[in-house]
Amino acid sequence: MSEPSARHEVSFRLLRSRSSVSRARAVLRAKLGEWRAGQVVAEAGELLLSELVTNALRVPAPGDRMVGVRIECRERGGLLRLEVSDAGEGRPVVRRPGELETAGRGLLLVEALAHRWGVDERQAGIGKTVWAEVLAPGVVPVSGEEDVAAVTVRAGQSVRAGGAWRTVRSTRSERYASGGLFVVIDLDEGPALRLQAGEAVTVRTGGVGAVDVRRPAAGPVSPS
Repeated sequence: MSEPSARHEVSFRLLRSRSSVSRARAVLRAKLGEWRAGQVVAEAGELLLSELVTNALRVPAPGDRMVGVRIECRERGGLLRLEVSDAGEGRPVVRRPGELETAGRGLLLVEALAHRWGVDERQAGIGKTVWAEVLAPGVVPVSGEEDVAAVTVRAGQSVRAGGAWRTVRSTRSERYASGGLFVVIDLDEGPALRLQAGEAVTVRTGGVGAVDVRRPAAGPVSPS
C-alpha cells in the first residue's frame, strides 16, 4: 500500500491594499526557497499568485473584508497549489481583449501558466476561492515540518530567536488600536517576540516541537 502524499502548506490573510500583492509574493518566494523549487516553478508561481491576488483585490467587497491566501505543496507528485479567497460575488471569467486593450488579460495568463485552475464556493463564509495548480517536479519540502500562524504557538515549544533556540514560557494576544491582532511570545531568555497573528511560523512536528519564526513580509496580516 502506498503512503499518502505529504502536504506542506501555509495560510494567511491580507488587507485589501495594493501592497498586499508584493507581500503575497514574498511569502511564496520564501516558501519555494525552503522547498528548493526551480526557477521555472518559482517564476510561474509568483506570476500566478500575483494575478490571483490582484483580481481578488479588484472584486467589489466591504472594506473590512480581507483576502485569504493558501499555498500548498505536495511532496509526492510535485504539485504546487495556490488558493486566493475573497468575499465578492460572482465568478471570474476569462476575457479575450482586443489587441489595443491594455487590461483584462490576467486570467488569460492564469490559463496559460497553470496546469489547471478553477473556482470553488467557500465552505464557510461568503465569496469564493480561485485556485491554480502548477506542476513542480523537484520540489522537496523539508519533512517533519508544517507552517502555522503565530497565534497557534503554545507554551513549552521552542522558537529560534537571536540565533538560538528559546523555550516559550507563555503567549498572549493583543490588538492594535486599528483593530489588528498580534501575539506576544514570552521566552525563557531575552526579550519577548511581538508577531502579527498570521505571520508564518514553521513548526517541527517530529521530536522536540521546536518552531522557527519566519518574517516573509511586513505589514498587517491577520490569521486565517
